[in-house]
Formats: sequence, structure tokens, C-alpha cells
Amino acid sequence: MTRSCLITGCGGFIGSYLAEYLLENGLAVHGIIHQNRKNIAHLGSRLNVLKCDLLDRDEVESIVAHVKPDFVFHLASENSIPASWQDPGKTLKTNVLGTLNLLDGIRKTGIDPVVEVTGSSAEYGFVTRDEIPIMETRESRPTSPYGVSKAAESMLAYLYWHAYGMRIVRLRPFYVIGPRKAPYACSDFARTIVDIEAGTKQELRVGNLESVRDPVDIRDVVRAMWLLAEEGKPGEVYNICSGREYTIGDVLEIMVALSHQPVRVVADTTRLRSSDEPVLVGDCGKLKSLGWQPQIPIEKSLSDILEYWRENLCDGESTHLEEDSGRRP
Repeated sequence: MTRSCLITGCGGFIGSYLAEYLLENGLAVHGIIHQNRKNIAHLGSRLNVLKCDLLDRDEVESIVAHVKPDFVFHLASENSIPASWQDPGKTLKTNVLGTLNLLDGIRKTGIDPVVEVTGSSAEYGFVTRDEIPIMETRESRPTSPYGVSKAAESMLAYLYWHAYGMRIVRLRPFYVIGPRKAPYACSDFARTIVDIEAGTKQELRVGNLESVRDPVDIRDVVRAMWLLAEEGKPGEVYNICSGREYTIGDVLEIMVALSHQPVRVVADTTRLRSSDEPVLVGDCGKLKSLGWQPQIPIEKSLSDILEYWRENLCDGESTHLEEDSGRRP
């Protein structure tokens, strides 16, 4: 019998790639969305799309009871760090209560799926150079309301595993890159480079280029997610990262080298964020012990991002939401 999967935030960046991957591997996929269908439009009737407000407990429980999934991938969130500072309450309410409603809905339904709760490297927050690479056992020191909300999601997931024996695996992706994702540094660089190639902009304005990140391609991420759904240990946390260090300036240098036109880079102090973590580089030893390895080099990822925006900006496409929050307008 075909196994079924339920993805919250299916219309977002990670959710849309995960839906593709699961469908390609013969699983039935049900996707909860907020309002963004563009990233999943190409999947057509292969994907069962469900609209749901994750803050509506009864609606969440009804969908879980109807689908009876074998696997649940929880991705829906408010995930903009700047927006979390502007409206911390909205971020905390959506992310924490949305997660609570999903986990409690699964518990009340009486089914026993594998549940992946996707957190973020933002849970780790401020780290010092001697704490790199970051292991899953490192304490949380979040530096934004978003990071606080993801840490709270993780603790809820731990509680429901410990108290109710639910098969919950916690994931912490690091700097996930790839086509479709927006807004974030790589897509912002790519969009401006494409505008420069088209002659509609003259320069690329940048903020802090010294932050150190751990880029991992979205296609490697969804492979890791499925591996952890099958082989991850309930109750555990798994970093999804490459373990390789790049400054944002390194990323920019690669993208500029891929441009079809010379790019003038201009520092812009208005783009600086005081809450930027200086370094976030992970240890993916636990994930690698299950047989996973990152396969896609950063040059390929960044080239694909540029090609995506060359195609879509030429078509007049506007920026997508990075993730589907699981909320109705």
C-alpha cells in the first residue's frame, strides 16, 4: 500500500521541493498551504492541496484524521527574522501555537506517524569561534524572536515525544540555498545581478559580508529529510548542513564571477542588522552516520539560483514568500 505524507507549509521553498521529492519516490503527498500555490503549481493533481489555518485546532485535527498520514513534515512558519522583530507576537503565536495544534491534533487522532518538526540554526543563535562546528547538544542562545519561536517549537516536540511516546524527529537546517527561495541574500544578489545584466540597475548594494554561514543545497536537504523520516531516532535533533564555511562575501564573489556583465558592489550601512549572528557552521556527523553526504557544490547551487532569476525576472515574476506560514490572510 502506498504510504502517505502530510506537509505543512507545502507552498514554501523547502515544502515545494520536498513534495517533488516524495512524489518522485512514489509516496502519496497531501500539502497544507496558506495562500502561496505558485511553487507547487507544476505538480498539478499529483499533489492533494489542503487549505488550513494551523491556529484552528479543530480544522487541524480534522485534516489529520482524514489524511491519516504515515509521515508528517512540519514546515509551516513565520520565518522572517526582520519581520519577527517588527511583530514578535505574530511570529511566536503562529510558530508555537501552530506547532502545538499540529502535535496535539496528531495525538488526539490516535495515529502514530513519524513527525518531523523543522527548526532552524537560528535556535543556536550567538556562538563563539571555539564552539564551531555547532553540535546538536549546544545550548540555545537565540538572537531574534524568530530564533526564540523555533527553540520553543523544538521543546514542544521534545515534550510530546517524551510525554506521549510520539515518533518525533527534530531537524535544524542551516543556510539552505537554491532556486525559488526569497527573500534572502543569495536571491537578492541574483535578482540584482540579473537587473544589471538587463541594464535596469547600475550597482549591487550590500550590507554585512563578514557573517560566516554553512550553505547546503535544497536538493541535498530534502534527501536528508526523507532519510531522517525513515531512519532518524525519535526524540533526537539532527543538524542539516554541509559543515563548510563561507562568508556572505565569498558567496557574493562566486555569484559576481557568474554574471554576464561586470558588477559594481557598493556597501550600504542601511542594510546592516545588529542581530546578525557572526558565525553559524554546523556539525552534521549524526546525519552522515546514517549515510547522507552533501552532493551539490556551492558553485552549482549559485549558478542555478542565477538561472532561475534570469528566467523569472524576465517573465516579470515577483518575489515569493520563502515559507508558507500556515495562516490564512
